[in-house]
This record gives sequence, C-alpha cells and structure tokens, in this order.
Amino acid sequence: MLLQIKNLTKKFGGLTAVDNIDIAINNGEIASIIGPNGAGKTTVFNCITGIYQPSSGEIFLKGNKLNGLRPHKITRMGIARTFQNIRLFAEMTAIENVMIGRHIKTETGILGAVIKNSRAVKEERDISSKAMDLLEFAGLRKKASIWARNLSYGDQRRLEIARALASEPRLLLLDEPAAGMNPKETETLMELIKSIRQKGITIILIEHDMKVVMAISERVVVLDYGVKIAEGLPEEIKKNTMVIEAYLGKELYRAS
Repeated sequence: MLLQIKNLTKKFGGLTAVDNIDIAINNGEIASIIGPNGAGKTTVFNCITGIYQPSSGEIFLKGNKLNGLRPHKITRMGIARTFQNIRLFAEMTAIENVMIGRHIKTETGILGAVIKNSRAVKEERDISSKAMDLLEFAGLRKKASIWARNLSYGDQRRLEIARALASEPRLLLLDEPAAGMNPKETETLMELIKSIRQKGITIILIEHDMKVVMAISERVVVLDYGVKIAEGLPEEIKKNTMVIEAYLGKELYRAS
C-alpha cells in the first residue's frame, strides 16, 4: 500500500469539510475521487500535500506519517500535484517551467548557482536535459521555447503535469486535469495519464468528467458533504443508488 488515510477530518471553524474518512491507495493504481462541488475533494488533496493540517486523523506514505510536515518535505518524500486552476509561470518558457519543478532535486545550493562552479553547470545541464525529456513525454518538445501563456489550454494542462513529474514522484495528484478541455484534448490527456502509470507512478485524480473517470480509473471513491459514501470499481459505482442520488444522476448514463 502506498498511501493510507485514516479517520481524516478537517474543520474550518464550524464547517466540517472532510469528516472521518478512510482511503487506501495501492502502488501503481489509478484512483479517482468524485463528488459534487463542496464535497471535500480538494481539501483531501490539500491535507495530503501539507497545505492544510488535518484537524484529526492520520496520513501515511509508505508507512511514513505526513501529519505536521511542510509541503516541500512532502514533495521530497515523493508526492507531486497539479491544481484545479492552472498555476504556471506565464512569462517563462515551457522548458523553464519544467526546470523549476526539478529544483527539489538539486544539490548545488545558492552559492554554487551564483558562482557557476563546474558542479552547478553540470547540474543545470542535467536539469535541462531531464526537462526536455519530460516535455517530449508530454508531447510538448517542439514547444519548449514558447512562453507558457502562449500555449493552448490543453498544452498548459499537460505542461503542469510535466512540471509535477520533474520532482520524480511516486504519487501524482491531479486536480480536475480535464476541466475545460475539448474532446481531443481529453483523449490526449487520458493517454498521458495511462503512460504515467506505466512508469510505475501511482495516480489519484479529482475529476468531474465521468467519461474520463470511468475509462481510466481502477477504483473510485465518492465523497458527499465531506463524507465517503461509496468506494469500488467503476462498474460498481455506476450502479450504486446512493451515488446516483447524491451526484451522478442521469449524467452517469450519458457517460456510459
């Protein structure tokens, strides 16, 4: 088991955003967390990555407790993420964005970077090479020198994923990666996600597009008002009456 969440609760004043949920994610799995807006999905991601500290409960990565750790330490342990709203450096090129995602792996330090010693030069060259490899993997090699703000929406989404992969995560969290994409972009995204899993990286995605969820997920967790109401195989979730009433409704069958 790669990730284990036990009795996770997160409260904001009098509001309970996540209420005593358990989730276990296996190595090499593609899992989805779904539910209506305000169900607590992104709050779960924020607790996993250290942006929020849980009010109670525990989170473990490969048996190592994440509670109380700062986000950069959690990244070093092997968790990377994208966000619901694109957070690229708009005035930097695609390759520069990916290189920034690699900084967590650097060893030279500020002094070495300033004086440009041989070790720093080699490390910068290696970072650039790795970034280019990731751009190629994401289908963006030919756009390496284009400013992020000038990329199409779908390319920006894939660039975010490439930047997240630069930290060499064991677990990749994708927050609504298909949001705003057209059908062709969505198809390209699904193929990318499958390719990431083939590299041995475990993936959890929050997603409203049920066609994406049902096509690539091996397991689906459903939240409603911060409570886990169902968990199972996609086919099981499609037939779960509680899930249909709470969230999917007729949209479920349009996605079938």
